[in-house]
Amino acid sequence: MMIDADRTPWPDVAAAFDRGAGLAVLPFGAFEQHGPHLPLGTDTATAAEVAGRLADRLDAVLLPPVHYGDTWNTAGYRGTLSLSTATVTAIVVDLGRALAASGAGGLIVVNGDWGNRAPLYAATRFLIDQGVLPTVTLDHPGMDDAIDDVRESRAAAPGLAHADEIETSIMLRIAPDDVRRDRYEASYPVFPSDFGTTPMQLHPFSASGVFGDPSSATAEKGERLLEATVDGAMAVLTDFVASIEHERSRARDRSSTGGPAEGAVDR
Repeated sequence: MMIDADRTPWPDVAAAFDRGAGLAVLPFGAFEQHGPHLPLGTDTATAAEVAGRLADRLDAVLLPPVHYGDTWNTAGYRGTLSLSTATVTAIVVDLGRALAASGAGGLIVVNGDWGNRAPLYAATRFLIDQGVLPTVTLDHPGMDDAIDDVRESRAAAPGLAHADEIETSIMLRIAPDDVRRDRYEASYPVFPSDFGTTPMQLHPFSASGVFGDPSSATAEKGERLLEATVDGAMAVLTDFVASIEHERSRARDRSSTGGPAEGAVDR
């Protein structure tokens, strides 16, 4: 069973880090517009839901979510609050170092927003390259296939799902009271040919901030999307978790037999 670190005394969190793989799961969200019908915290809510389900399956420590991210592409909408790419990277690097000092065996970052991809992967690479802590960043594995299965509306652009049927379905499952159904509207902007390959902000294309049509969204679709994402994440994590458990088991065996530490010379 997972440990919710935000509501748990430190000795219990420390004990959880000593068990099994000793994993910590960090939801990394964003605070950005999602049309007139979804809350600014939509991405954080989604990341936190996926992270909580993963932590429960992995007997891991669930960390409090980071509520802000790199949302430059929607910064033209009032209310969106964006961090720089360097700040997003630094947050995860600093937390990774702190978790390593606390005895965690590994860090799983659950990304909730497209803009966080590059800075989160940079942080993951740093923590691995520097030998700080085994780290992996998850970017909705398994969701694309589930989107193809549940989608009834037309996508505004290939790979784009923002304040549309997909995100609205997820929020109808997670926080239905936060969805303003009376404000549903469709928006299908015309994008330039280099959309998706060249960095560009979105506010010139949609006044409402909707990209697609939310009207066919349902909580049942949202559950299917969430389940597929968690299942996809578990498949991705198989070798990551096994590797950490193996190394920790070897370390415990060396400690119990009084054998040499890793890298030590036995003379």
